[in-house]
Amino acid sequence: MNRECFAARLSRFRKLMEENSLDAFLVAVPENRYYLSGYEAEDLQLTESSGYLLIGEFSQYLLTDFRYREEAEHEAPDFEAVIYSEGLPQVLPDLFSSLGVRRLGAEGHHISYRTYCEVEKALKTSRPTAEMVSSEGLIEGLRIVKEVQEVERIKESIALTEKALCEVWEILAPGKKEKDLAWEIERRIREGGGEAVSFPPIVASGPNGALPHAVPTDRVIARGDAVILDLGSKLNHYCSDMTRTWIAGTPDARLKEIYRIVREAQLAAQDAIRAGRDSVEIDGVARGIITEAGYGEQFGHGLGHGVGIAVHEKPGLRKRNPTALEENMIITVEPGIYLPGFGGVRLENMVRVTQTGCEILNRADLFYKF
Repeated sequence: MNRECFAARLSRFRKLMEENSLDAFLVAVPENRYYLSGYEAEDLQLTESSGYLLIGEFSQYLLTDFRYREEAEHEAPDFEAVIYSEGLPQVLPDLFSSLGVRRLGAEGHHISYRTYCEVEKALKTSRPTAEMVSSEGLIEGLRIVKEVQEVERIKESIALTEKALCEVWEILAPGKKEKDLAWEIERRIREGGGEAVSFPPIVASGPNGALPHAVPTDRVIARGDAVILDLGSKLNHYCSDMTRTWIAGTPDARLKEIYRIVREAQLAAQDAIRAGRDSVEIDGVARGIITEAGYGEQFGHGLGHGVGIAVHEKPGLRKRNPTALEENMIITVEPGIYLPGFGGVRLENMVRVTQTGCEILNRADLFYKF
């Protein structure tokens, strides 16, 4: 991404701050820090941040410690680096005073309660009448529609993920362990140039397929099993997410039935997607097909979600909280049926919303035609 891209995003965000009567904003979410500044460092854990952005009306700062000084200065040259040695509260009062902060926005959905209280105390120290506001989703709302460069990076990430899956698809066989296959996926993504997997790969065979977020085990794939493979890569800061269901040998009638239903639901939802349509409405298209077939209770998650810098972003495609779809949103379409004690089927594509429909971004088929 070029620096002009980050400057344009910062300008759009400042307009949002003004609309929300915020004269300063503290950014803590790592993906949001990168989106606005280009600063790439990730938090190792919730209680150990690699830094914060403090954005005022005309000034912007990157607050971090000695370990990240060089990265901050190199990756975010448009931000003034402020280095603290004793934690974030050390530098906040002076910065708040110099900015004349009256109303501070902060990402209360991400930072810990302790940090929130420390920031609020620093604000009151510098200006007793100032107010701190938990402002959720402002930057995420900017990220929801992808820029041209972002779309291209996501396509590259998808291509890497598909290459890894196609290679693993060729070695799938009864007798293989779930854990071993999950490692094969991760190894291929890493060796293919990925910075990381976008989430730990899911390999769920037989009855384990009834767990939508199954963790790979030492279970050995048996003949007749359905195996859900859900994987994604992170490449050039952008994520991908796809799922296919592989079958070991000849499937029984019930497995064929649920596979056909899930694929029908996926295709119908994809056909329904276009700019201006409602996310709840699209979820309902797939959910209606699965429910009419008698498996509504076995499809307990949303139809899909946005993907970008994070693997789960806005918008959500689910039964509530409607979002009007816009051109260049990138979303997953992933219906599933999960039968305890038997197994499950999930199929997932990533698509780009267009004015007239959607562009399916996946190129690898790997679907059965029962």
